Amino acid sequence: MKLRENGYIAYIVNPKSGASSTTLLAHQFKDFLEEENWRVELYLTKSLNDAQRIAHRAAVDFDCSLVVACGGDGTIREVIQGLEGSDTPLMIIPGGTENLLANELGYDEHIETYRKAFTGGFFRELDIGMVNSKCFTSVLGVGIDGEIVRRFSEKRNGHISHIDYFWPIWRSIWAHRFPKILIEADGKEIYCGRAMAYVGNISRYAIGLEILSKANYSDGLLDLCVYKCNTRLRLFKHAILTLLKLHRDSSDVIYCQCKKIRVLSKKGEVLTQIDGDPGPSLPLEIEVVPNAVHVLVPEGAKPAGIRTRLRRMMGFH
Repeated sequence: MKLRENGYIAYIVNPKSGASSTTLLAHQFKDFLEEENWRVELYLTKSLNDAQRIAHRAAVDFDCSLVVACGGDGTIREVIQGLEGSDTPLMIIPGGTENLLANELGYDEHIETYRKAFTGGFFRELDIGMVNSKCFTSVLGVGIDGEIVRRFSEKRNGHISHIDYFWPIWRSIWAHRFPKILIEADGKEIYCGRAMAYVGNISRYAIGLEILSKANYSDGLLDLCVYKCNTRLRLFKHAILTLLKLHRDSSDVIYCQCKKIRVLSKKGEVLTQIDGDPGPSLPLEIEVVPNAVHVLVPEGAKPAGIRTRLRRMMGFH
């Protein structure tokens, strides 16, 4: 597909994302677009709902040629939900801490990558997940992942960095009780017991871990990884095997691809997260929405792995 000529570019920026209120990359790319004689309309969001509302307005405006979204995974999720089902394409500029979807699409921190992607005009179809009528673009977590995000969100105040996750992770490891859950995939029960589960469209999770290693964001499927886990010893075992990319061969792991998933629990509250934000309560009704959004990506780019992510975390670009 090609961008509509003589239109404008809706430039949606979350000024509170990530570790800084000013995103140099966002400013540089906006300057580039204006140098290329595009009319750019800048929108600074005040909330996640604000991002979705602005994107929806752009999606139904025939004069809008492209939406550029600058922010973290939560902001990108809301923009995508606003664009879902429309012909208006999206380009992502990572402005958050993890930037899961941007990393999966092959974006980095170099302005030249964005210039080449824009002039190259290479588009991909992006599937999204829906959970209890709420969109998610990258990863949904059930169990300890949800507990970590809840603890983090309760303490979050202003801009964040990776170090801010240390205490919530540490507390959750020693306090987590490993809930019993029942999981169905495409109408068949695949597991009932104490576990943690991940559902998503992307192959790399936080710091580049390949939990959903077979995931493809354009294949019309969701990837599901269930870790059977009832003790901290098993938790550490799963962490090591995942780091070594051996977890899918473990007898304590169930991995499959499907279109619909149900997650239920009869006892107690089970916490969840979607794209790094607190998620809905169980029961969960999850399904894939194929080809939901057109995304502009660097041609031939690959997801960033663990070494690349660690280098970026330490400030090496």
